[in-house]
Amino acid sequence: MSETSQALQKIARGTGIVFAGIIISMLFGFLSRTIIARYFSAGEYGVFNLALTVLSIALVVVTLGFSNSLPREIAFYKEREPSRVRDLISTALIIVAVNSIIWTIVLILEAENISQVFNEERLVYALKIVAFALPFSALTGMIISISQGFGRVREKVYFQNILYPILWLILVLSLAIFNLPFASIFYVYLLAQSLKFFALFFEVYRIKLFELKFSFDLKLGKELIIFSLPLMFVGILNFLMTWTDTLMLGYYKSSKVVGLYNAASPLARLIPIFLNSAAFLYPPIVSRLYAQGKINEMKRTYQILTKWIFLLTLPIFSVMFLFPEATILFIFGEKYVSAAPALQILALGFMFHTFLGLNGLTLVVIGQPKLNMIGDTFAVISNVVLNVLLIPRYGIVGAAIATAVSYFVANVFRSFWLYQKTKIHPFSWNYVKPLVISFVLLGLIQSLHLRVSSIWYAIPILVVFLAVYFFLVLLSRSVDKEDVELFLAIERKLGIDLGIIKKILKRFV
Repeated sequence: MSETSQALQKIARGTGIVFAGIIISMLFGFLSRTIIARYFSAGEYGVFNLALTVLSIALVVVTLGFSNSLPREIAFYKEREPSRVRDLISTALIIVAVNSIIWTIVLILEAENISQVFNEERLVYALKIVAFALPFSALTGMIISISQGFGRVREKVYFQNILYPILWLILVLSLAIFNLPFASIFYVYLLAQSLKFFALFFEVYRIKLFELKFSFDLKLGKELIIFSLPLMFVGILNFLMTWTDTLMLGYYKSSKVVGLYNAASPLARLIPIFLNSAAFLYPPIVSRLYAQGKINEMKRTYQILTKWIFLLTLPIFSVMFLFPEATILFIFGEKYVSAAPALQILALGFMFHTFLGLNGLTLVVIGQPKLNMIGDTFAVISNVVLNVLLIPRYGIVGAAIATAVSYFVANVFRSFWLYQKTKIHPFSWNYVKPLVISFVLLGLIQSLHLRVSSIWYAIPILVVFLAVYFFLVLLSRSVDKEDVELFLAIERKLGIDLGIIKKILKRFV
């Protein structure tokens, strides 16, 4: 088996586990938010979300981009200089621990000034409580990033995606059952974050994932910070890209319009779920190939993985793009149906983001995080300018266009720089053929102007579309040998004989 196939199978196995974890986390997270929204007033729910938003921004600054750089750096040093891995881990943890304590103090001291920005007095005591969760959140993220660097998904899935959401749901339910006051939710949040950290810490100590030994290498720390700072700014820019449209809709329009848009936006953001799942193990595995100078294997891994992600994402995209009214009606109800055009536009933007693959992470792998920062800066500028120009006239459709264009700009920049530096791109011939087939079929169905009001009428059409699509993909012989090797690996893992499917595949490979 080639190194490309081995890398792909490791990524695929990790993707499946991370995807399951994300689904579980989303489910319990949704239940928790529903309880909070129903138990407290709309104003109190808003204060809670504002406090977590401020904490999220602080977390990006505190971690200095280490959460995105450490998986690459650990895998890279393991291959090139394994003796320095321990010092790298210890140095990173010390820097983040000290930085988190400093920013905890800053948040507590500046709570009143921050609350004045949002014109919300209740935010003062909220920030003074949740600020103490900052070190726990930051160090939890670092430990998970370290385990990611070792090619592990267990710590992320068990502790971040399963244990914490369940624990948080139980604690939130307790608030409602015992009729506790609003301030209690912030103490409960602090308790949940600290319990998650200590559970993860003792597990890492138990299995001896890495040596918990005090060691600070000043030179290594400087190198890590210099490499990671662009990624910190990328995190801030991504935060701006996520929230600019909502904030500007609130400024130019009304809270009702914001509510309509936030029916379409969260749905569209589900489209890259497989891309995000694959992103967890991709950096450490591909970093090893890069450290060995195996650029051709990297390119092949990138191309096959991008094709898999596109094929898995297509059904989600198709239902939102072809039947936006039915999708929104099914999930949010009739009063949000007017957000359908915005969902359709956002779906295009996030699908474009998906079908170009993990270009940004690959730039990090080859040691070029600054290029991500440059591309995302242009994307944020275009987002703000287009929102200013389009929202006053077109409302949520204008906001959707601005967001879709910003993702287009960011991904074009990333893919351009990646190709220029390494000649890596996603467009193998066996990927181009499925792309063309999907564009043609989607265009044909869209041209029929089907007015489907119920998701139950949309599903049979979608099933026929996907059946025809995958038949044409087979007929066009778009199956690679790595696809077959992965299929055989899955068959062995499940312990079943998929003989009929194998016979079909043999005819079209």
